[in-house]
Amino acid sequence: MNTKLAALLRELETFGAEHDAHAPDRAARLLNIPRATGEFLLWLARALEARRILEVGTSNGYSTLWLAYAAQAFSGSVVTLECVPTKAAMAHENFERVSLTPWIRQHIGDAAEILKQQADHSFGLIFLDADRRQYVALWDDLQRVLALGGVIVVDNAVSHADDLAEFFARVQATPGYLTSLVPVGKGAGLILKET
Repeated sequence: MNTKLAALLRELETFGAEHDAHAPDRAARLLNIPRATGEFLLWLARALEARRILEVGTSNGYSTLWLAYAAQAFSGSVVTLECVPTKAAMAHENFERVSLTPWIRQHIGDAAEILKQQADHSFGLIFLDADRRQYVALWDDLQRVLALGGVIVVDNAVSHADDLAEFFARVQATPGYLTSLVPVGKGAGLILKET
């Protein structure tokens, strides 16, 4: 990792923690993933040789930077979705600061609508870090856009297990998928598309 990107990631870790400590409500918080989760996403994306990555929940782009750095090694790309324009603008500025914009396509709007526009079997890795209540409604399209052998990573699988119970029950009731839990960060739920 180049020193410029490493420095920005450290800066965003400090900024995110300080910002969220003073944010008036949850909607205003950045809610960045822990560094350990970023490192795990980088490792997993490289292990899968994921050339196309989908991220649902950009925030200020902290996790996107990890994913884009991973995809860059394979001349890949990240499609990232965010519904809050101010957060998306912060993210765009961060991507430009480390010259990763060529590997990132940002979409601002409703994740369900944007997901419907994505091609079948087009992503080798999907990272879910948004409103957990919408994941059940997204499941059909997530299955459709995930490539065979692809993996979905669901953040907060330990810290917010109750919020995700219905979603994981739906996944486990769907033939052709394997699930696992990795105790990294706030818990990473993994979903592997076998068939």
